[in-house]
Amino acid sequence: MNVPSTPATPMNSAPSAPAPHHPIAVIGAGLGGLTLARVLHVHGIEAAVFDLDASPEARTQGGMLDIHEESGQEALRAAQLHQEFLAKVHPGGQAMRILDKHARVLREEGDDGTGGRPEIDRGDLRALLLGSLPPGTVRWDSKVTSTRPVGGGVHEVTLADGRVFTTGLLVGADGAWSRVRPLLSGATPAYTGISFVELDLLDAEARHPEAARLVGGGVLFAVGDDKGFLGHRESDGSLHIYAALRTAEDWLSGIDFTDTSAARTAVLTQFTGWAPELTCLITDAEGPVTPRPIHALPIGHRWERVPGVTLLGDAAHLMSPFAGEGANLAMIDGADLGRSLARNARNTEAALAAYEEKLFPRAEATARESADGLDVIFHADAPQPLLDMFAAFDAA
Repeated sequence: MNVPSTPATPMNSAPSAPAPHHPIAVIGAGLGGLTLARVLHVHGIEAAVFDLDASPEARTQGGMLDIHEESGQEALRAAQLHQEFLAKVHPGGQAMRILDKHARVLREEGDDGTGGRPEIDRGDLRALLLGSLPPGTVRWDSKVTSTRPVGGGVHEVTLADGRVFTTGLLVGADGAWSRVRPLLSGATPAYTGISFVELDLLDAEARHPEAARLVGGGVLFAVGDDKGFLGHRESDGSLHIYAALRTAEDWLSGIDFTDTSAARTAVLTQFTGWAPELTCLITDAEGPVTPRPIHALPIGHRWERVPGVTLLGDAAHLMSPFAGEGANLAMIDGADLGRSLARNARNTEAALAAYEEKLFPRAEATARESADGLDVIFHADAPQPLLDMFAAFDAA
């Protein structure tokens, strides 16, 4: 009898091991992803976090953040880290000044320590969250290149180095250009019409005392003619400045930012006629000059429930920074998702549906506020619309 032959197995080969499986995989170790992982840990639930950076120190984490009582601070309470956060806030960081293009101070607010939006260095906040997680929670140097459903709410994730894993719950906390979002939505971020150029003045009190006095102890708005300077004092004594303007999307691409001197000159030409006290924020800047085109997802971005996957933070609702809510929303998203998963431990889909029911209207309202704030700051009659907005807050 002829029996069909079975292909021989090479003597030195072994069956390939199945891909590792993680019940919960969070893509992105930003503030939102880390808050989610921490809240889950508080409730005894393990999550694996994957981040493209080689290490926590691979890049700087940006400037100061004002953490709001009803969102970011609520998330820190859920993470059982609120007291540790308060120990790291920047005294005086809630101060604010509004100037016109002639450097005239039109509104000034001090920081008496009683406000509900204390400032903290983004790097300090991220370190607080990282330090609260069990060792090995974050898998560094793990850049996601593709994701795909494999059935039953399970997803397969492929990393840049060829590693593959599967997960029962895939959370996209991976920012504006999320690799997870296409599983849920075809939306992509669009240019808002505003471009930033980031600049720094180091050791400001000693090396740039006039600029230090101009900015004050907290946040600076110096605006007019659809452009301006937005800045704040860092906890290390430096000044972090954004030269910002309403301009065509290709303006930044026409500047060689590898030539720092030429880049500063190109930005300076946009502020002809502005007070020298303000233009020195460009001419006296030190270190790299960094372009930041501002993008946003459509207001009201949402998706139909897809088993085994969701989004948080910028991956879900990227918006311009003019409501001051980006980091706060990412953190409260992470906290809400973590709490919902803990409450519905036996029904992940019910947990995701409950989370998204809160996520969508909150994100839509804030995105609308952010878009309105953009038009207030970048206005032909600025700074008057900004002054009017704060006057309305005072009257409320």
